[in-house]
Amino acid sequence: MSTPLILFLLFIAITLGITYWAARRSQGSSHYFAAGRQITALQNGIAVAGDYMSAASFLGIAGLIAFTGYDGFMYSVGFLVAYLTVLLVVAEPLRNAGKYTMADLLAYRLKARPVRAMASLSTLTVSTFYMIAQMVGAGTLVALLLKDSGLSFQMAVIGVGILMIIYVVFGGMLATTWVQIIKAVLLMAGTFLLSLLVMAKFNFSLASFFDAVSQVHSHDATGAEVVQNFLQPGLKYKPPKGAWELISLGMALIFGTAGLPHILVRFYTVPDAKAARVSVVWAMVLIGSFYIMTTFLGFGAATLVGKDVIAKNGGTNMSAPLLAQALGGDFFFAFISAIAFATILAVVAGLTISASTSFAHDFWTNVIHHGKERRPGEEVTVARVTAFVVGGIAIAVAILLGPTANVAFLVGLAFAVAASANLPVILLSIVWRRFNTMGAVCGLGVGLVSSITLIILGPSVMGLDAPTVAASARHLIQHAPLFPLENPGILSIPLGFLGAVLGTLSGREPEAERKFTELFVRANTGLGAEKASGH
Repeated sequence: MSTPLILFLLFIAITLGITYWAARRSQGSSHYFAAGRQITALQNGIAVAGDYMSAASFLGIAGLIAFTGYDGFMYSVGFLVAYLTVLLVVAEPLRNAGKYTMADLLAYRLKARPVRAMASLSTLTVSTFYMIAQMVGAGTLVALLLKDSGLSFQMAVIGVGILMIIYVVFGGMLATTWVQIIKAVLLMAGTFLLSLLVMAKFNFSLASFFDAVSQVHSHDATGAEVVQNFLQPGLKYKPPKGAWELISLGMALIFGTAGLPHILVRFYTVPDAKAARVSVVWAMVLIGSFYIMTTFLGFGAATLVGKDVIAKNGGTNMSAPLLAQALGGDFFFAFISAIAFATILAVVAGLTISASTSFAHDFWTNVIHHGKERRPGEEVTVARVTAFVVGGIAIAVAILLGPTANVAFLVGLAFAVAASANLPVILLSIVWRRFNTMGAVCGLGVGLVSSITLIILGPSVMGLDAPTVAASARHLIQHAPLFPLENPGILSIPLGFLGAVLGTLSGREPEAERKFTELFVRANTGLGAEKASGH
């Protein structure tokens, strides 16, 4: 049995044990959806960091820096700065005014059924696209890392999907939280150790390290040697549209994080708003440290492993594992690979519980049944069934797309939808007295449609960068993109705000305006907010 497989099975055994422990405590809606609101600020901060530091961050960002230097590092900056928006705008009002989901905040003073229906649609869209991207990445990476064990892409996807469903269906938010905490601790430990080993190769001299980074050797398509300065911008974002690409991406990351459903639901697990704020500060410290260390991972892979070797052994996503192998041998390679596996499992579990919670609480209970459970425990039962369905869809679509699919546009779509649809209505609901139900519905709808449409019309789907599609459909997308940028944030985010404003100005809603003061006081002081007991 290979070392990576042993470490994978060890992590699975530990997390299944946690799930069994959590299942015995996840009785009732408050415990299942919000872990009984008894997660401490430190625990939640670590879990938030675990939820946010996905495989795309650990493997993707390190790979981008290893291949595009400074431009890849700018991704890290966007991911880090994004949490300032969460801290300053979202965390406290969301915890004080809501119960389980983002829609609770919106429905506090607006008409519940239309707002919850649209918010649930947006949440399911963001979660599903994000989850499919993670599942395709999971299948590709796990199959590659465990190739000696004869594991295929399809088997890897199914295995990850089944584990994800088990965590959510049986353990609820408590199990998901502790899986994320364990994953975050392992990820930080592995990244710190790897960064330390990189700097040891340069005698802990930043001057020597950056001198090597300024002269990265590789070979072009003709076999000629190329020397590149990775400290200079322009390797990825080239003129004339490079600056616009970077601005659009930055907008999606900074505003999208504050609207990601699987991040937002974490603030309902703490006892009060102060704990929510403190947990964001802890998350920022961990996430900031992590993204700084991805610089050492990326630049270390470029200088110590080389772009040529990485390209021949799995491509950019294998930069961090190959660096681990070069510095610490096969065992360290297996350890870092196991951390990548843990990262994927924790993130898909978080996505699944946010999607199932939104459908059960917002759509099933509050839209279809007007806010009343027909029998005790029905909401939790519906959430568990939804987890099965969402997990099954993610597994099926990931297998259908296959290991060669271009999943970058799916992650971009998740952030773009969250930034364009969710954030405008959350923000305006908190700060604008006149904001009404029509504004919320229009903002969510316009943000959702515009972001999806612009990505379909952009270079991620159209043109030479089109994902793998059936030959019969290929002629439909292989022509010049109608929208020039990969990420639509620069246009779709303003459109989301515009839709929300115009919808609001189309009429008045006295009841929503009357409740604004009540919401404002509760959101900023916590008066009347649910405490740890969930009552």
